[in-house]
Amino acid sequence: MIETMGSLTASPWIYALVAMSVLLDVFLPVLPSGVLVISGAAAAAAAGGQPARVPDVAVLLAVAATASVLGDMAAYRLALRAGPRLDRVIARSRRLTRAHERLGEALARGGGLLVVLARFAPAGRSVVSLGAGKTRRKVAEFLPWSVLAGISWASYSVALGYFGTQWLGTAWLGTAVSTAALFAAGSLAAVLLRRPAPAPAATA
Repeated sequence: MIETMGSLTASPWIYALVAMSVLLDVFLPVLPSGVLVISGAAAAAAAGGQPARVPDVAVLLAVAATASVLGDMAAYRLALRAGPRLDRVIARSRRLTRAHERLGEALARGGGLLVVLARFAPAGRSVVSLGAGKTRRKVAEFLPWSVLAGISWASYSVALGYFGTQWLGTAWLGTAVSTAALFAAGSLAAVLLRRPAPAPAATA
């Protein structure tokens, strides 16, 4: 298993696998897209200064960030067109209902940083992208934050895998520690997202 994973991360197929995983995990949050990005970056660090190494961290970062934005927009468009059907699906889950209501309020207040924060939280990307479409936010309001979220998440994941492996000396250890750090960031983001929004100041 480890040998198979190692050969995969050292081949050009890692780009396609990362792109597909990141693109689809907005619909299937269980996909290990972050782990794949970290593994690819760890493989790049382990390769050192070898010429024409695969994967290249710059290409890996660009692929992951681009796929993240494309996935966000696909979910946004789906929710925008689904209308009442999506409402019925969301209504079956109290957690999703509350999350979407809060998202709509946050985006209405201009809280675009919520999109960036949610990118790190488990399933947060799904809630944000579907919620932006469901509440019919304009593309100009959602897309720039989606781009910033994708770049931030991809940069963090690549940096974890690459520098973690350089510091720890081996790809498998760098991947393990970096994956733990990614999940820690996700847990922190989830906690911050659950915090109640500040009450508006009372007017005199």
